[in-house]
Amino acid sequence: MRGLACLLVCGVIACAPANASADSTSPTLLVWGGDAEGGAPFVEADPRDPAKVVGFDVEIAGLIARGLGRTPIFRQVAFSSIDASVRRGDFTIGLSGVEDTPARRALLATTVPYYEFREVITVRGVDRDRYRTLDDLRGRRVGTLGGTMAYELLLKAEADGGVVPVSYDDDVHPYGDLAQGRLDAVLLDHVLAERGARRNPTLIVQPEAAAVGHYVGVLAPEDGALRDRIDGILRAAMRDGTLEQIFRRWHVWNDDLVRLFAAVTGTPPSGTTPAPPMPAVSVPVPASEAGPPPLAEATRRYLPALVRAAGITIVLSCLAMALAVLVGMLVASGRVYGAPWLRSLLTAAVEITRGTPVLLQLFVLYYGLAPVIDLPPFLAAFLGLGLNYAAYESEIYRGALQAVPIGQLEAARTLGFTDRQTLVLIRGPQAFRLALAPMTNDFVALLKDSSLVSVLTVVELTKQTQIFAANIGSWVLPGALCATMYLAMSLPLARLARRLERRWAAPADV
Repeated sequence: MRGLACLLVCGVIACAPANASADSTSPTLLVWGGDAEGGAPFVEADPRDPAKVVGFDVEIAGLIARGLGRTPIFRQVAFSSIDASVRRGDFTIGLSGVEDTPARRALLATTVPYYEFREVITVRGVDRDRYRTLDDLRGRRVGTLGGTMAYELLLKAEADGGVVPVSYDDDVHPYGDLAQGRLDAVLLDHVLAERGARRNPTLIVQPEAAAVGHYVGVLAPEDGALRDRIDGILRAAMRDGTLEQIFRRWHVWNDDLVRLFAAVTGTPPSGTTPAPPMPAVSVPVPASEAGPPPLAEATRRYLPALVRAAGITIVLSCLAMALAVLVGMLVASGRVYGAPWLRSLLTAAVEITRGTPVLLQLFVLYYGLAPVIDLPPFLAAFLGLGLNYAAYESEIYRGALQAVPIGQLEAARTLGFTDRQTLVLIRGPQAFRLALAPMTNDFVALLKDSSLVSVLTVVELTKQTQIFAANIGSWVLPGALCATMYLAMSLPLARLARRLERRWAAPADV
């Protein structure tokens, strides 16, 4: 157990992202969260250096940090988990195109709106005159990003006998599916819609707005005082033109923002005052709009990030499997040798664990138990995967223990062996040999299930690949690299297991 704990600590230090240990409560840091998979112009991996992020929300985070006298630190989190993560304290503020909604205002401390957007419909060019409003799309499949205002609009339209909503986890694939004919339309804010149309020339954005909304920053509900300071920084940036410069630099400025800034600051919308000179910033062309880079160049840029993420995956998987084996053996032994009450308790625990999704267990462990025990992301991922697979391992070991011939057990008792001696010297080794093959299968499965821990802000191989694919607008190269890395991790294990099976089977065949 001590060795496992040491390996866990080494794994966290060696493989966790450099900013994962940043303390969100530090008075010198502004740890902010966002989802780089969403891409530009919000937050995306810099196409010139994927280890960094760029976007107008990145610049706004920097603006707020300077106003607070702090250093900005970015933390990757799935878009759908931003609200839960900021309440849990993973970071101080969430900035990633977060929409202002009544539900969000009731649960979190939200900043003043800093950007106004329009929910618009995107269709294929051939359907530009056929589908102009949601009423025109009755009975048609309309895609959007889950957990957004657009999704709520589609759900309302569905309840009224209208559209068929199709939810996505990112804002890139809906437009790809629309271009391929899998959807009839996409409803999202105009910033994302215009980017999607630029990336897919066969698509057009309808000019009519289905609704109007705003982007805000979100903080934990107890951070109202800090939110008020941030509001002051944003209002000052609206008055002096700093925000306008940021939005113009990312080509998302429009006249609606003049009215929004006037309403937020309480000044008449007579135009903006030129901002003081800012340092020259070279804004890269968003990778998702610039077309796929050459194969060798894309590989050179993104491979280091993928290798680092693969290291997190393999260390996390090995640690979780070690925990699963250890706990699984204890549970199996308890179910075979324990008292009736202990067998009943362990059986119930195994069935509950096997009967509920591992993703749900991760959410409960990390977010649900946060008020009681605040686990670091990597530790929560390790425990969640390890305990989940321990239930499956225990069933394998229990079956293997019961597969040892009863004659050998009776012979051991005749020779005066205790139950413990029989388990350690006779039954256990034979059961372990029988369990080796299914153990190997479980480890390969755990290796792939480790992709689920991205919901806990752990950026492993699959999540890094999703960010890569979303930012370059193609899954061909990222998918091939990701598959190659998974095979490189799993095939040696399978080969080692087969070798051990042949070696351990030899004495039994003599």
